[in-house]
This record gives sequence, structure tokens and C-alpha cells, in this order.
Amino acid sequence: MSSKVPAWPNGKRIAVAVSVMFETWSEGKAPSYSVQATALKPGTVDLGGKAWSTYGGRVGVWRIIRTLDRWQMPGTFCVNAQCAEIYPEALAQIVRSGHDIAGHGYTQDQLLSYLTPEEEHATIRRCIELLGEQSGQRPGGWLSPVLAFTPHTSDFLVQEKLQWHGDVTYTDLPHVVRTPHGVIAAVPGSDFSDNRVLRASPRDLYDVYKGTFDYLYEHEPMGLLVFTLHCHFGGRPLIIAVFDELMKYVASHSDVWLARHGELARWALDSDEEFTYASRFFRGT
Repeated sequence: MSSKVPAWPNGKRIAVAVSVMFETWSEGKAPSYSVQATALKPGTVDLGGKAWSTYGGRVGVWRIIRTLDRWQMPGTFCVNAQCAEIYPEALAQIVRSGHDIAGHGYTQDQLLSYLTPEEEHATIRRCIELLGEQSGQRPGGWLSPVLAFTPHTSDFLVQEKLQWHGDVTYTDLPHVVRTPHGVIAAVPGSDFSDNRVLRASPRDLYDVYKGTFDYLYEHEPMGLLVFTLHCHFGGRPLIIAVFDELMKYVASHSDVWLARHGELARWALDSDEEFTYASRFFRGT
């Protein structure tokens, strides 16, 4: 590791990124946390939950795009490839609005960790091709559904010429990962997202993110804060009203780098060396 002190482009104090999960489920499947899931007997088809999960493609993704555009905030949309088949107009609008698209599996219930290595690689390739063909923008990154990656995932992503992955829970800043076929950037996400608060108080989302932003901005050199929204959660008025306030608050600060995940990845790949957190927090260490 290097003792070099890292810095964001133009010496910005903090980087802020938005990751948007655009998800869908297999035919007849519903998310396990849907409205009716806990009330139904085992084996009962959760029609209410299935319908509830389609809100993201029908409504939520459009509201999120519109909100990001209003604040000129670039977003990174992590998209289940089946969305390209069901909601092609939404993918086209994501790209038209200048946001990035990343792979996020084929459906949310098809986990890489359940597949053989050959099936996993084929799935990654198929997802990248579907998203690129339908949107006109080849994905540059990947986030595995529910972070269920395998020991092979990073290397398969490198072989498919992706620049970054978001399967990162062990560090705060982007860094380089080396695989048998080359390097890829690991870009961390959020530990607290919209699906934590929808059934409680959406105001908690504002309190958590504003408090974290203020702490990083005031106390830590070169902080990174990633907002995470799910189209079927965060695209609802209950959440987007709070997210809109957060974007207004971030926009009131000038010393902020508004970054896509691909830009964070390029920052890591261009530096191509690890730094120590000691050198970040204790200059000269």
C-alpha cells in the first residue's frame, strides 16, 4: 500500500453518487418483503406482491429520472436485464437523460451464487448484451442481485470488459481489484437505502443521509456518500419527496463532486494504487 494522500478531482471535499436499482422478478415470483408476503400461507401465489413490485417499471423509474434531471444529478441505474424486455422506453429515457446503466442480473430472484461458473458467465454476458442492445449504451459496470456474487464474478466481469462492480461492503472508497484476466474497480454503495424506511418513516431517510453528509463534509478528507434508491420503493411519492429535499441540500454546497459510478471507477483505475486509511486520516503517516 502507498502512503500517498488521495484526492478527488479538483480537490473537491466530498463525492456524492446516486445508485438506482431498477428491478423485476421472474414470472409468478414476488419479492419476499412485499406487502402481503408475511400474511400468506406457504405455497400461495403472491399476486398482490407481484403487482406491487411492478410499480418501479410502471411509475417509479420515471419519477426518479425526472427528479435527478431537475437537480442535474447524474445517476447510475443498476438494471435487471429483463427490464430491457419489459420496459424498453424507460431504458431509453435513462440514456437520453445522460445517466449510466449497469448490469444487475437478469431478474432479482436469479442469483449468481446459485449458478455454475459456466451459467454465471453466460448470464453476465447475456445481461450486458440485452441492456446494451435495448438502451444503446453498453453497461460499464455491474452490481450482483442482493450482493450474491461468487469467487468468479469479478474475473468474468473483466473478461466482458466492464470497468467496475458494486459488490463492495468492506471499504469506503473505490479501489482496484486484480483478477486473472486484468483489473476492475470496486465502487462501494450505501449501508442504508429507501427500503429501510418506506413502512416506517420516510423522514428517517433525510435524517440519516443529511447527518452523514454533514459529518463527512465537516470531518473527513475526501468523503464519499452514495444514495441508493429502488424504483419500486424510492419512486413512490412518500420517498421521492424526501429524496428531493436531500438533492436540494446537496446542491446548496459548492465543494461537491457529483459523480457517476463509472467516474468513481476511472478515478481508482487511473491512480492504480492503493492508499492507506492512515494516510487519509493522518496526513504524513
